[in-house]
Amino acid sequence: MNPGRIALAGVGGTAAMTMLMLAAPLIGMPKMPIGEMLGSFLKIGSTLGWAMHGMIGLVLAGIYAVAASTRLPGAPALRGAVFGVLVFLVAQLVVMPMMGAGVFSGGDISMIMGSLMGHLVFGAIVGGVYGTPQPEPGRATG
Repeated sequence: MNPGRIALAGVGGTAAMTMLMLAAPLIGMPKMPIGEMLGSFLKIGSTLGWAMHGMIGLVLAGIYAVAASTRLPGAPALRGAVFGVLVFLVAQLVVMPMMGAGVFSGGDISMIMGSLMGHLVFGAIVGGVYGTPQPEPGRATG
């Protein structure tokens, strides 16, 4: 596990996903205000909601590094994209209903597709940046 690569992957993936969400209305997709939603749900305001979104991205990159980077098939970006789909499913089945948006964003196809696209981008960047883990020196590799 490489903490520096985890941080870089988490920041890069979260930044790309956030830019996509902010640009969504410019490309005909609905506004995806996850920072505002988190801030409202947690009663911490939208600025801290967006900060929380960033922290979640770092935590998810850590989870990817520990639990998925060596267990999923394919090249690093593909492994990350698969991880992104798993995160998307958790977001749509657990997080969105918890915040009042309903399972699979209440059936709003454009929100579902936007979320899927964002999580795929996040995951692919996390996987690509984190790369293929190298065995730690002095450790048996299986």
